Amino acid sequence: MAASEALNASVLVLNRLYMVVHVVGARRAFGLLVNEVAEVIHDEDGAFANYSFEAWREMSELRADLKQPGDDWIKSVNFEIQVPRVIRLLHYDRLPRRTVRLSRQAVFARDGHRCQYCGRRFTPGQLSLDHVIPRSRGGTSTWENMVCACVRCNVRKGGKTPREARMTLCAKPGRPRWNPVMAAKLKNPKYRSWAVWLGESPWEVAASSSQAAAGESPLDAGSLKTA
Repeated sequence: MAASEALNASVLVLNRLYMVVHVVGARRAFGLLVNEVAEVIHDEDGAFANYSFEAWREMSELRADLKQPGDDWIKSVNFEIQVPRVIRLLHYDRLPRRTVRLSRQAVFARDGHRCQYCGRRFTPGQLSLDHVIPRSRGGTSTWENMVCACVRCNVRKGGKTPREARMTLCAKPGRPRWNPVMAAKLKNPKYRSWAVWLGESPWEVAASSSQAAAGESPLDAGSLKTA
């Protein structure tokens, strides 16, 4: 696996009390580990072990010849290190509000990357967002009024309502109870260790929500050292 791909892997972030606060990329996770504001939480046959960055590097060296399918590894000049799946912040114990943030990616994930008019599945680059009630007709950008649509269906619908365009929605759009992007990641075997921390509620906690609730970002190294 290319190093760039491994650095784009996702890492679940827990607060000091072992509660989920965020998801970051591997690059950001390693930054937190190197700065000693986080530690690795690793599943070892059903038991969880805690590792500092140096301890995790040494463990990675021992595991280098026992790589498993789905593992992500980063190779530096002097050593090779495995990308952790879960890290824990050492000084941050606040909890941001649990929110499901509306975004293009989240709508696509909620709808399973399936056009809600023709029912066909597409890649993200072949999809667009459609306002069921067009914005020109007073439609709002909300979970209940936005669906995943292929370009062809979106053009066909234009500025009309589905009824006017004689098109039928595959399902009524609505606000998901849980973060659809997170739920989709849980289906990937390499993120199966997240399930124990997320339980039945794979929500998303965005940095903006954290700042609004606590006045600071849970991933700001400066605030973590003094929290």
